[in-house]
Amino acid sequence: MSATLEQPRDGSEPPAPARRAPGFGTKLFYGFGSVAFGVKDNGFSYLLLLFYNQVLGLPEKWVGLALFVALVSDAISDPIVGHVSDHLHTRWGRRHPFLYASAIPVAVSYYFLWNPPADLSPEALFGYLVALAIVVRTFITFYEIPSSSLVAELTDRYDERTTILGYRFFFGWWGGLTMSVLAFVVFLQPSASQPVGVLNRDGYGAYGLVSAIVMALAILASAAGTHSYIPHLKQPPPKQPFSWRRTARELRETLSNPSFLALLGAAIFASMALGVVAALNVYFGTFFWELSSNQLALLVLPNFLAAALGVALAPRLSVGLGKKRGAVAVALGGLVLGPAPIVLRLLDLFPANGSPALMPLLALFNTVTVTLFIASSVLMSAMVADVVEASELETGRRSEGLLFAAGSFVQKCVSGAGIFGSTLLLSAIGFPRDAKPGEVDPAVVRSLGLAYVPLLVGFFALSLACLRGYRIRRETHEENLRRLAGGKG
Repeated sequence: MSATLEQPRDGSEPPAPARRAPGFGTKLFYGFGSVAFGVKDNGFSYLLLLFYNQVLGLPEKWVGLALFVALVSDAISDPIVGHVSDHLHTRWGRRHPFLYASAIPVAVSYYFLWNPPADLSPEALFGYLVALAIVVRTFITFYEIPSSSLVAELTDRYDERTTILGYRFFFGWWGGLTMSVLAFVVFLQPSASQPVGVLNRDGYGAYGLVSAIVMALAILASAAGTHSYIPHLKQPPPKQPFSWRRTARELRETLSNPSFLALLGAAIFASMALGVVAALNVYFGTFFWELSSNQLALLVLPNFLAAALGVALAPRLSVGLGKKRGAVAVALGGLVLGPAPIVLRLLDLFPANGSPALMPLLALFNTVTVTLFIASSVLMSAMVADVVEASELETGRRSEGLLFAAGSFVQKCVSGAGIFGSTLLLSAIGFPRDAKPGEVDPAVVRSLGLAYVPLLVGFFALSLACLRGYRIRRETHEENLRRLAGGKG
């Protein structure tokens, strides 16, 4: 493909076209593509461990190791995709070729992840899981990093970035939640041969097929819906012969920004905590609270409201408190409320299983907690966007793709390192395979709660400690924009 704009003869960066303010349609299509990541992330986080461990019989340590290996591969592929998308020269811009190219491979690989061949040996099933997890993650990287990078190009306004990312988080959560509800209500229902719905193998295969179709359609709709905005996006730097040395230097310079490193550490620990929550959520619902598949689906429904509330709350916090203080405030609230039902049950202060008060109380705590954590996540993603200009002042390059590659890697920690930690926890307490609700040793169930709460609190405490090093405020960002506009720095 040919370049969008002819490069100046002096080798300088071509002038950017006049900036067009993103309208409602652009924001809507931009956010809608995140349905694909939401479906993938929800499946990896909530169902994959249960499917490969309890349904297919793969030891939990093996499942955790497989997903950890895939996570390590992300540490390599994510920055490469981010760097390439920052420098790509095509008539479709820097980002959109990746979006179009990712849709079908993501869908096909996600389908096969949930439909492994029958009668594989444990060793073969482990290899299959490793391979498919890496393929799915790699192709979702082709979509997620270039797509998330667009927010810093759509607008440079401090609060509007939070608003636009709200669309992204809203559709990501709604996409994932919708497939979760369908999984429990439609696919993972009891059958004649399997009385426990979440252990119904055939249901997972149908879930994988529908999820794959939804993911492909979401990515293609988002790419096509934002295609007309391509001429108004930032242009890549002039073409240069590839050099490993120069590339390594640019990666090092961009990723060494102090505020970025602080934010990266905070986001990694927070995402690991949320990964533990997600991976063990079905375990707690099924074995700790002894809920049915339909009850688990009912508990998911209030999260649709929580997603709307969370993305509505984030811009208000950005305006009122600033992004960093707002993120800290809601994260602390979520940290207190999130594990509260489990702590209260361990202290015999929460309604018994089967009590009419159990479901309403669980739904209330869950809705408020999810609202707060969504708001915190939106703010932290917007904080990454504000690092773009700070980094440009230091390096002379815009590196949205590379910076948001770290954001993508962090999100994948939810279903990688989080699941790995969860498998270690299950193994440590001796949680049985082929477990049945109400038949697990009460001491093991209690140990699950006792081990879970301090692990969760520890991860979030480390996250908040890292976040202290983030230094970009509203005034800092506006000064960075003035310096860039004046040709300084």
